[in-house]
Amino acid sequence: MIPRIDASRALGAYAAVMTAVAGWAILSGVTAGPRQFDTIDVKRINVRENDGTLRMIVAGRDNIGGLIVEDREYPHPNRSEAGMIFFNDEGTENGGLVFDGGLKDGKPTNAGSLTFDRWRQDQTVQLRSLEDGLERSAGLVVNDRPDKPMAFDRMATIRAMPDGPDKRAAMEQAGFGKAERAYLGSRADRSSELSLRDAAGRPRLMLRVEGDGAASIRFLDEAGKVVRTTTP
Repeated sequence: MIPRIDASRALGAYAAVMTAVAGWAILSGVTAGPRQFDTIDVKRINVRENDGTLRMIVAGRDNIGGLIVEDREYPHPNRSEAGMIFFNDEGTENGGLVFDGGLKDGKPTNAGSLTFDRWRQDQTVQLRSLEDGLERSAGLVVNDRPDKPMAFDRMATIRAMPDGPDKRAAMEQAGFGKAERAYLGSRADRSSELSLRDAAGRPRLMLRVEGDGAASIRFLDEAGKVVRTTTP
């Protein structure tokens, strides 16, 4: 005669066995050391500190997101590349490595940029490479940025304004200005150049080697006029 099995007791025994199996699996994973994978396919990786502070994003262009300041996200005005975005100790973006490119309208295009920002500001150092058909340039750019944080919540509104004095004034008030201070690299006209500028972004000293090899040193006044040229 086959004895009857109480349903509740059977269910309890099953739950106990499954709990033991799950616990064994977890402990085995903890003690087995780092896991190894041959291939990982993801759309985005967020790297965070133990307290949850965001420190880095790795993503394709469709998932890289907007501009993040203290874990609050704002629409980015022009980011459309894949790459890595870096964040400081407070979870605010402070630089990144982005890239894109491909054959577009029959022309090879390519862009790569490594940037470092001021605190709650835009990039002060940029290492970049650009290609658009036959026009190619690559170099190091150093910028000055305003001494106040950007008003990120006003970014979209100001950028939508028509070009003119009002827009320039609004951008300056919101901390969106910049002054390029130095450039070292190649230009689209096949020349190479070291350009040094004053605090207002005006070129004052330029060392150039043209595509044909002609070299010169140029000194410029505040109006951008060449006041002295030295050649070999």
